[in-house]
Amino acid sequence: MKTTTGLLKALATGLLVTLAAASNVTYYWDIGYVNANPDGEMERRVIGVNGAWPPPEIHVSLDDTLILEVRNSLDTPTTLHSHGLFQNGTNYYDGPYMVTQCGIPPGANMTYAIPIQQTGTYWIHSHYSAQYVDGIRSPLIIHDPNDPYDYDEEMVLSMTDWYHEQASTLLTQFLSWKNPGGAEPVPNGALIGNVGGDLQKVLLFEPGKTYRIRLINMSALAMFHFSIEGHTMRVIEVDGFNTEPQEVGNVMLSAAQRTSILVTALNSTDNNYIFHADMDTDMFDVIPATLNYNSTGVIQYAEGAPFKRDASVDWSAFNDIDLVPYNNTPAAFGFDVSFTLDVYFNQYTDAENHGTFNNITYVAPKVPSMMIALSTGGDAMNATIYGPQTNAHVVQHMQEVQFVVNNFDAGTHPFHLHGHQFQLIERGPVPYDATYNPRPSTPPVQRDTVAIPSMEYVILRFRADNPGAWFFHCHIEWHIEGGLAMVLLEAPDVMQTSLVVPQQILDQCAQANIPTAGNAAGRSGFDLTGAPDGPFPYPLGWTNKAKGGMAGAIVSAIVGFATIFWYGWSSKKTYTPASPPTQLAAAE
Repeated sequence: MKTTTGLLKALATGLLVTLAAASNVTYYWDIGYVNANPDGEMERRVIGVNGAWPPPEIHVSLDDTLILEVRNSLDTPTTLHSHGLFQNGTNYYDGPYMVTQCGIPPGANMTYAIPIQQTGTYWIHSHYSAQYVDGIRSPLIIHDPNDPYDYDEEMVLSMTDWYHEQASTLLTQFLSWKNPGGAEPVPNGALIGNVGGDLQKVLLFEPGKTYRIRLINMSALAMFHFSIEGHTMRVIEVDGFNTEPQEVGNVMLSAAQRTSILVTALNSTDNNYIFHADMDTDMFDVIPATLNYNSTGVIQYAEGAPFKRDASVDWSAFNDIDLVPYNNTPAAFGFDVSFTLDVYFNQYTDAENHGTFNNITYVAPKVPSMMIALSTGGDAMNATIYGPQTNAHVVQHMQEVQFVVNNFDAGTHPFHLHGHQFQLIERGPVPYDATYNPRPSTPPVQRDTVAIPSMEYVILRFRADNPGAWFFHCHIEWHIEGGLAMVLLEAPDVMQTSLVVPQQILDQCAQANIPTAGNAAGRSGFDLTGAPDGPFPYPLGWTNKAKGGMAGAIVSAIVGFATIFWYGWSSKKTYTPASPPTQLAAAE
C-alpha cells in the first residue's frame, strides 16, 4: 500500500474530517478574506479558508462521498467547482455560476455532497467571476485503493501565477475599450508549492525511494514547464487518466492541467539538485524587467549538501497525444454528431475585446442553463431555448460526440470540458478538413483540459453518458470572463427524470432574485424577450459608443504596440538555468 503523506499532512493541519461514516469525508470551509504575502514582496488581501491561506488540500478515496460544508463570509457571491470530477447524477454541485448555480450569497451556507466516482489528481476553485485568481483554489486528490503503480511516497506540487493586484481590478482593466488587443494581465511572479520570490520549495528525497509527484497548474494565465536536473521522470497520469509510464525530459502544463510523474531517487546523499517550474513567456504580451519567470526549487538529499548542476535537461516538446492509456483501454470513439468550434478574439460592439466560439461570445442567461433544461419540457431539446449568447449545443443520451476546435487566435488556449474526459483524437494545422474522419488505430489518451496552440486544431471525442448542463471554456481566467465559453446540454430529457435540484440551491436563487424556471429570459416557450442578446461583431452596426471606443482603441493600440515592441526589444530573456537557491521554504 502506498504512503499517502499528503493525507497525513491534511489531517495534521487540523482539517475536520468526519469519521462517523467511513465513506463520508467532510471538510468545513469558511471562505473569507485574509492577508497573505507568499512571495515576500507584497502583502495583499486574498481569499482564504477558515481564516488562513492557502486553503487546505482535500484528500478522499474512490467510493467516498466528499462533503463540503461551505460558509460564504465574502461580500460577494461565490461557488466551488471540483475541477475534473464527473458529477454524474449531481450536475447541480458542479459549480459554475449561472450554469448550475445562482451562487452562494454573502453570509449563506451550502453543502456540496459529491460521490467520488474516479481517482487521480484534481483541484477545487471558485467558479464565480475571477475569484480563484485571488487565492481560493486548492489541490483535490482522489486516492485509489488499488493503485496500479508502484511507489513509496507521494507529493503534491502546485504551480500558480501570482498577482499583487486584486482580480476584480485586473478584470476591469482587461475588459475595457482601453485594451483593444485583449492583452492579458501579466503576473508579478510564480508560486511553486504556494511560495515564491526568494523563497524556494524543498522536496525531501531519500536514496532509492520512488516518489509520485502530482503536478497541478492552478494558474489564471501561465503555462509551466517542469523538469528535475539529474533525475528521470516518467508520466503516469494526466488529468485523472492513467497512462502507461513514459519517460520524458520535461512536462508542460497549461492552466488547469495536472500530471503525475514517478521519480526514483538517486543512491547517494552527496548532492542536492534543482527542479525547474518555468512560466512560458509566449503567453505574455509584455515581459516586465522585474518578472522572474524561471522558478526553481530543491530536491534535498541532505541539508547543506552542495548542489550538483546538470545542463543537459531535455526541453524538447512534451506531446500529450503520444501518451498511451494504461492497459490500452478504452478504444477510440467514433462520432454520431460533430460540432465545429472556431476560436477568435475580436473587439465587439460594446468596444471590448471578446473571445468567441463561431463569433458568439458567451453571456450568461437570466435562468441557469441546467434549470432551463429541467423546466422547459420537450422544448429543452431545442438549443434556441437557452438563449442566443450561451452558444448552447444539445446532444442526446449516449451519443458519441465530436468537437473540432480550430484555434484561429494568436495564442495558446487550454480548453476544459466539465463532466467528462475526452479522447484526444488528432492535432493539426487549421482549418480542419471536415471531409476527413480520423480513425486512430490505437486507444487515444484522455484528459479534461487540452492546450491548443495558435493556428492548430484538435479533435475531441466523448460519449454523452452524463446528463447535465456542462460548461466548455478556455481556462485562462481572463478569457472565460471575456466570453470564450459555451454550454453543452447533454440529454435534457433524461435530466428531467433523473436530477432533483437540492432545495438549498433553489432558495439561494430566490434570495438573489434569479428565476429557476423558463427559458433564457425567464419566460415561457420561445419568447426570449429580455434575454441577453449581444454584443456583436462590428459589421452589425456602429453605435456612438462603438465609434468612440474604436477611436480610443486606435490610440491605445499605437501606445500598446510601441510598449510591446520596447519590452520585447529590451527585456525579453531566453531560458537559462537559475542559480542554486539562497532561501528555502519548509521541506515537504
